[in-house]
Amino acid sequence: MESKEAELLRCVWVNGPIIVGAGPSGLATAASLGQLGVPCVVLDRSDRIASLWHYRTYDRLKLHLPKQFCQLPFLPFPPHFPDYPSKHQFLSYVNSYASRFNIRPRFNQSVQSARFDPLCSLWRLRTLDLSSPDSKSTVEYISRWLIVASGENAEPVLPDIPGLEQFAGPVLHTSEYKSGEDFRGQRVLVVGCGNSGMEVSLDLCNQGAVPYMVVRNSVHVLPREIVGFSTFGISMALLKWLPLRVVDKFLLLCALATFGSTKKHGIPRPKIGPLELKNVAGKTPVLDVGALAKIREGKIKVMPGVKEVTCHGAKFVEGQEEEFDSVVLATGYKSNVPSWLKGTDHFSEDGMPKMPFPNGWKGEHGLYSVGFTRRGILGACADASSIARDIALQWRTPATEPTRFIVSKGSPPPHSRN
Repeated sequence: MESKEAELLRCVWVNGPIIVGAGPSGLATAASLGQLGVPCVVLDRSDRIASLWHYRTYDRLKLHLPKQFCQLPFLPFPPHFPDYPSKHQFLSYVNSYASRFNIRPRFNQSVQSARFDPLCSLWRLRTLDLSSPDSKSTVEYISRWLIVASGENAEPVLPDIPGLEQFAGPVLHTSEYKSGEDFRGQRVLVVGCGNSGMEVSLDLCNQGAVPYMVVRNSVHVLPREIVGFSTFGISMALLKWLPLRVVDKFLLLCALATFGSTKKHGIPRPKIGPLELKNVAGKTPVLDVGALAKIREGKIKVMPGVKEVTCHGAKFVEGQEEEFDSVVLATGYKSNVPSWLKGTDHFSEDGMPKMPFPNGWKGEHGLYSVGFTRRGILGACADASSIARDIALQWRTPATEPTRFIVSKGSPPPHSRN
C-alpha cells in the first residue's frame, strides 16, 4: 500500500510563495510579488483564471462599482471599456492581466490539505491533480510561504429551508443561474435580497417571468449613482473629510429622495447606516440597477421569510401561501478554507481571518491571506501590496531547502526550483 502511494505522490519545492487561488486576489498578489522580483507558484482547482466569474455568474452581470475601483495593480482597464464593464469584459481584462505579468497558474490542482511542518519550518500542500486520467495523482508542494487567495466566495451557501427537498420544480443557486430566458412565463421564488437577489429578480422580470423575492432581514438599498456620479466614489471622497456617520446620513437622505421609503414596499432598513454596517458586520448595501422601480410597479413581488416549501409552492411566515414553478437561491457564498487549511488559528470557523481589516493579511510562520476583507477588489489589492512587500523583505534571507521527501520515479528532484 505504501509503495503504491509512493508511486503516485510527487513532491515539488517552490522557490517562492505558493498562492492558492487564481482569481483577482491571487493575480494581484502574483503581479505585486513579480514587480519586486519574487517568483511564485499559483495553484487553482479549476481549469482557468477567475473561474468563479466564468462559471458561476449570470449573463447580465456587470461590475457594481466603476472600473477605476475594480482594477488590479499596475494595469488600468482599457479606456474604451464602459464605466461598469460587463462580465465578459472583466474576464477579458483579467486574462490580459495574467499575460501581461507572465502569471501562469497550475490549473486542476485541488488542494486537499495544507499544514505547517515545524520540523523543517515549511508549508506542505497536498493537491489532487484533477487533470490526471485516474484523478489519483497527488502532488505535494513545499514552500516557506503560503498565501491563501481562494476568497470569501469559494462555495455557495445553501440554506436549510423546511420542505425544500420535496419541491417538484427546479431548485438552483444563483451560481447556476444564467438568464431569465430559461424561466419565461414562470412564477419564480427568489430567496435572498442582496445584490444578486435584486439583479436576478430584475432579470427574471425583464425576461417575462414573475419573480417573488424573499426579504427575511433588513437591508440598505442605495442608488448606484447620485446626480450622475458613483455613489461609492462620492462616499470615498466624503470619508476623507467627514465622519462615517455623517456620510451615512447623507447617503440615506439621497436614497430617500431617490426611492422614497423602502419599508412600505417590504424592505426595511437596518438601524445603523450602510457604511457603518459594512464595517461592523461586512454586510454590503445593495446598489440598485432598476429592481426598486419594478418593485414599486408591483412587477417584482416582495415576500417575508419562508416558513416552509411545499411540493408546488411555499408558505410564508406571515401566513401567505403561493404556488411557484421554480426556486432560485440568492443566498450568497462562503469561504472553504477550514476544509483544507489545518493546524492554524489565523482563520475562524467561517473561514475568515480573525483579525479585522486592515490587519488580517498576515498570520504566523509565513501564512498570508488576501481577498478576505469584504471590501472587494480594492481591499484585495491593498492586501496584495502588503503581502508582497513583507515577503520581499524576507526573500533576501534564504531558507534551508527540505531534504526528505517521497518522490515518484521519474519526477523532478525536490530541490528543483519552480
